[in-house]
Amino acid sequence: MSDYFVSMTFNDQFKGTLETNQASLSIGMEQGDFRPYQLLFGALGSCFYATFLSVSKKMRLSFDEAIVTVDGKKRTTIPETLEVVDLTLTIKGGSDHEKLKKAAKLGADYCSIHETIKQVAQINLEVIFINE
Repeated sequence: MSDYFVSMTFNDQFKGTLETNQASLSIGMEQGDFRPYQLLFGALGSCFYATFLSVSKKMRLSFDEAIVTVDGKKRTTIPETLEVVDLTLTIKGGSDHEKLKKAAKLGADYCSIHETIKQVAQINLEVIFINE
């Protein structure tokens, strides 16, 4: 048995529901649905952030808020795998900018989903600081 399990139920079109023991979400092409690459980018962003957060806590760093955005471009050749992914971490109220940048780099290096996607795509990491 695996550590992670999801179940997806679809109709005879591309409309379905992804379910876990904790939550569910709608998959499809309509308003309010998640599309496959949005799910993939969400997995990348959340894995990266969880890893970054763990590293930054071990380094005793602090910040008020973090925003993670993921954007990407697919190749035009079949199969249309990802070519480039831009991963941006915006930190508000960061305690030590240089150390937070290092924590972000380590978060990317230790994130298993980042390492998986990196096998097919170039991933660019940018860290932006906003002090309010």
